[in-house]
Parts: sequence; C-alpha cells; structure tokens
Amino acid sequence: MTLVSTEWLNNNLSKVKIFDASWHLPNLNRNAKKEYLEKHIPNSVFWDLDEHSDKNSSYPHMMPDSKYWAKMLQKFGISNHDHIIVYDHSYLYSACRLWFALKYFGHEKVSILNGGFQKWLKEKKPITQRIDEIGKAGIYKTSENNDWIKNKEQIDENIKNNSFILVDARSRERFEGKAAEPRPGLKKGCIPGSKNIPFQNCIDVESNTFKTKSELINIFKENNVDYYKPTVFMCGSGVTACVLGLAYFLISDKNAVIYDGSFAEWGKK
Repeated sequence: MTLVSTEWLNNNLSKVKIFDASWHLPNLNRNAKKEYLEKHIPNSVFWDLDEHSDKNSSYPHMMPDSKYWAKMLQKFGISNHDHIIVYDHSYLYSACRLWFALKYFGHEKVSILNGGFQKWLKEKKPITQRIDEIGKAGIYKTSENNDWIKNKEQIDENIKNNSFILVDARSRERFEGKAAEPRPGLKKGCIPGSKNIPFQNCIDVESNTFKTKSELINIFKENNVDYYKPTVFMCGSGVTACVLGLAYFLISDKNAVIYDGSFAEWGKK
C-alpha cells in the first residue's frame, strides 16, 4: 500500500505513525514548522528535511548515514514493524523524499497520504494543534540499500556508457537552460544524455493526488523514458526526484534509484 487515501487515514489515525514532512523552497517564504504548530493531522509529528539530512555535506539534502537514521527514528518512537504514513503541505515532493529515505534504510511499511494536507484540509478532515508525547522505542535496525543511490562518478561514467536512463525532475525551462538555477554558483542546462519529466506532470492539479497508473505510463512514454530499462532520477537537490521515483515504483514495481547530489553537485561551475 504505497498510497493511502485521506478517507483511509482518517479511519486509521490511531493504528499508524504519522510524519508531517512538509518542506518548502526558500523562495516561497513559508515556514513549515510554524505551519505545523498552527495545524496538523492528529497524532502526526513534524519531520524536518534540512535537520535530518547530512550536515557534513556541502550539498543540500544529502542522505545521512544509517547510524544517525536509526537513532533519529528511535527518538521519534519508531520501531521496525510500525506502519508509517508520510504527508506534506506542498506537492507531495518532501513526503516522497521521506518515503524514499525510509525505504532506502529498510523500513518496510511506508505509505504516502495521496493528496497530502491540501486534500485533507479541503475535505475538512480533523486537524489539531495538539502535540502528543512521543513514546520510547527499542533499538531500531536499519538495512541500507546502497545501490539505490548513485554518486557523481557513476553519473559521469554513465555519460560515456549509457548503462541507465537518467531522468531529471526539474522544470523544462531549467532543464533546457532557459532559466537560471535558484541556487547560486550553478551552470544552466542539464547533464548530457539525460531526459526530462517535470515532477508536477505526475500530480493531478485539482486533487494534488498522483495520476493513475495508465496516465503515469503515458507521461513516461511521451517523454521518451523506457521504464523497463534501468532508470535513475535526479533534480535540483534530490527531493523532487523522489516524486518521479514513486511514480516509477507505481508503474513498474521496481525500487527507485536517485542521484542524491543531483544538479546542486553536478552543475557546480
């Protein structure tokens, strides 16, 4: 159960662990933590993407190590057998990033709230300001899937030998070099040989839910991406790439693979 409906979650609030993984691009001037404190889904805890990324890396949102991840989940009262539901108050991208990270470190039962907090609010489902105390959890054991992440050397190697398809989730304007990158010090354009599916194409604008499987298949086909072949996803900093990663999982049942450094690393001048 990769996606759960607002209806399903409303009926199962006490049976699952819920993360509000909201994160917003700096230029939007939105404070995700402040918004969470004002209102959130009952029983949910706030998970901060910036806080729980690798702080020793000079690139944004890089995956932390498994030791940190295990300790962090223990502090959140998570055990290995918990069913975790992730949502956000955006276009599902930070929820997808946490979904990918949890799966990457071996958590089996992870679902995304389809439609996110936007759909939840629209349907006038219950919200609260209450923050519940987190119960203690035992030792959390990670099982890291190292081959789900690619590094710059592997990306450079792939430019020469085409061993996988590299798909970029950034906007068409950024991919084609018609728009500058929002982060300073990066060149314009894309990685040679890469293809482009802007991540928003996978999300239905009205409902903020993922498009149907057949629609997603068509989106991949229209953008000349053969999802039967080994595929790797990237974006600006490895976040919106996970939207494509989840779409890929929905249509192929294959695990997503992400270039974690993405254009923030590769596009450095």
